[in-house]
Amino acid sequence: MPKSVDDQSLTEVLAYYDSWLAFNQRYQRVPGIQAAVYAGDRVALSTAYGHADVEGGVALTPTHLFRIASHSKTFTATAVLQLVEQGRLRLDDKASAHVTEIVGTPLGERTLRDLLSHAGGITRDSLEADFWQLATPFPDREHLLGVLHADTSAVLEDNDRFKYSNIGFGLLGLVIEAVTGTSYNEHVQTEIVAKLGLADLGPELDPSRGTQYAAGYSAYAYADRRVPIEHVDTRALAAATGFYGTAQDLVTYWSAHLMGDERLLSDASKRQMQHGLWKTTDEDGPRYGLGLMINQVAKRDVFGHGGGYPGHITRSMVDGERRIAVSVLTNAIDGPAAQLTEGLFKLIDLAESKDRGEGDLARFTGRFANLWGVQDIALLGGRLYLIDPTAADPTEEPTTLELAEDTTLRVTGGSGYGAYGEHLRFAFGADGRVESVRGGSGLVSRPIEQYSLPDKVTAVR
Repeated sequence: MPKSVDDQSLTEVLAYYDSWLAFNQRYQRVPGIQAAVYAGDRVALSTAYGHADVEGGVALTPTHLFRIASHSKTFTATAVLQLVEQGRLRLDDKASAHVTEIVGTPLGERTLRDLLSHAGGITRDSLEADFWQLATPFPDREHLLGVLHADTSAVLEDNDRFKYSNIGFGLLGLVIEAVTGTSYNEHVQTEIVAKLGLADLGPELDPSRGTQYAAGYSAYAYADRRVPIEHVDTRALAAATGFYGTAQDLVTYWSAHLMGDERLLSDASKRQMQHGLWKTTDEDGPRYGLGLMINQVAKRDVFGHGGGYPGHITRSMVDGERRIAVSVLTNAIDGPAAQLTEGLFKLIDLAESKDRGEGDLARFTGRFANLWGVQDIALLGGRLYLIDPTAADPTEEPTTLELAEDTTLRVTGGSGYGAYGEHLRFAFGADGRVESVRGGSGLVSRPIEQYSLPDKVTAVR
């Protein structure tokens, strides 16, 4: 039987994960974070923090649209596998068998399997790809065919190694158009998006919904402020990077890639997609299947994809065994989407690591601040943990807490540099809420919403 987190523990994890996302939106200065989790055969969390439009003061909601970029490759792969199941394509077909304009070229000899797994040795984006910083338009069909004809586009021999290529997936889009007789955008909209009944997912920028898109923003790496980045059509590279969506619709789409769900593909086709064919680095780490990233996070194998569009960084991961999918969408070109996505699975593992405790522990939970920083007390899997929400991995050094007395917790885990063996003493108000907690280091902390800094911190004399 597949493993699954129990309902109570999942509720606790999602409550803390939601709070952790909210903290990271502010702490990491991300304009906005939208996230959703599919678990228990439903969308169990759909949330958003920050702004869709910073300059306009528009708060981000779960219904704002994001450009999800290379997630598009999973839709393209799904469409190809559907056509294979229908007998209209074979994975070992050469690309030129369908896109006759490239007959006799090196890239025309690449198979569909080569293209889907990034094993075709094809240039990533061509010799001139400033469309990624909006200095030129994205390639149209004629431009893409020119790149496919260029001698410089065959960078390596086929099946030499993993070599990520947006151009290769653009070619797959042309294959789909040749076989179906319809545009790529129309085909995937009909055969994938419409079949799932998803209104907030689509293959390319929709100008009629312009006000619904979250604005994308530049990075802090090269400037002391972020500026908005215009949304543009990705044209002939839609099959590689055109899609938009919400986190909620995205995890619903991912649920159709779970075994036993036949809405889009047979389980046999899904197994082909989810099988890691190529190492993506020299080390034995993440792999790539057919249009899918496969890697290990928090002691589990996950599949999914990321996306990098000018102004938006997004990531989705699916634990097929536990039937959990998470998508995190950020509207900054340096957004920490992968870190925030992995965080959910790490919190689930922590919640599953011990038996549930006893007593009314939820009343101790919260986010507490003092001059030195912030600490969270979180209930996960029926146990209390002291967590540093600023850490890239919130579970890296989990500090366990146990009930000592009615208003006192004892530190029973964590580093010896911490407060191991000491006590946290709580003061509760008449409404039962925590007013303050004096930690093992002897410092008093207060709920973060009640903590404020003076203009200058001065000594009390």
